[in-house]
Amino acid sequence: MAKKKVLCFGELLLRVSPATGSNAEKQPVQVYVGGAEANVASALAAWEVPVKYCTALPDNFMSQHMIRYLEYQGIYTSSIIKRGKRIGLYYLDRGADLKGGVAYDREHSSFSELELGVIDWDSILQDVSWLNLSTISPALNANVAAVCLEAVKAASEKSITISIDLNYRNRLWNGSNRNPLDVIPQLVEHCDVIMGNIWSANMMLGTTLHQELIHNRTKEGFLEHAALTSQEIIERFPKCQYVANTFRFDGESSNILYYTSLYSNNNLYTSAEYNTKGVIDRSGSGDCFMAGLIYGIYNKHSLQDVVDYATAAAFGKLQEQGDSTWQDQLTVRNAKK
Repeated sequence: MAKKKVLCFGELLLRVSPATGSNAEKQPVQVYVGGAEANVASALAAWEVPVKYCTALPDNFMSQHMIRYLEYQGIYTSSIIKRGKRIGLYYLDRGADLKGGVAYDREHSSFSELELGVIDWDSILQDVSWLNLSTISPALNANVAAVCLEAVKAASEKSITISIDLNYRNRLWNGSNRNPLDVIPQLVEHCDVIMGNIWSANMMLGTTLHQELIHNRTKEGFLEHAALTSQEIIERFPKCQYVANTFRFDGESSNILYYTSLYSNNNLYTSAEYNTKGVIDRSGSGDCFMAGLIYGIYNKHSLQDVVDYATAAAFGKLQEQGDSTWQDQLTVRNAKK
């Protein structure tokens, strides 16, 4: 009997960045296929988890190229909807991440013009055991937020596991003139797995920031805070079974410090600490961590192994160009500390 699939729902984007290397003067930009949920789907496909992707794209030749790219990676694309006139874009500066050095061009894209009732969730979810989305989509506008709520309600009614990444994109929320605290909790109350960090949870769910724990910026303080934030989320949203927190600190001379935690059943599982000097591409690391969580929980691995695998995968993504990872399972497991 075939395993049920993970469904990733979000906007498939084209990323435009300044080119690197000796040919940059002749070819000054590079284009990648991106989008948080597509990045998650790509990693899961590489790790042999059956995964399909739902988005909206215009019916044109460029969309077909992007769909073939997904299919090449082993992602099922039958749930992609053809409508509208534009593919969403974003521009990312070299060496930047999505907290800075980014500009969005997503207004009037096919995905951003989705409305309630357009997607047949009953049909799309029939072979699905897991739905994954992020808070980037509801940041676009009220209509897309309503579609996200429609999706999680439909999946929840079918007892499908739901995961959400608390990605906070200041430019998107400011552009929509809406407060995430009025939008995101409605989605999260349907979710089983919540990923983010203590700051995004504060901004999007209203959890408490304990300044006395984070004032000195110690690992012990941050992890203690992660446990408190996780407990607060689970008490407020009782459907939630797992809360993951990531900590990435960009220091001087391109030094990166990275570690994570996973909270479940009153236990906090923590990863090893990773350090590196020099990063090829910061984009997509968090998506790779989310994929690692799904991969481990979907396959019923021990929770310590789940957090270890997800952390190693996310850290490895920092040394890959583009939005999505090409690491296979062996590469990730060999990189675990």
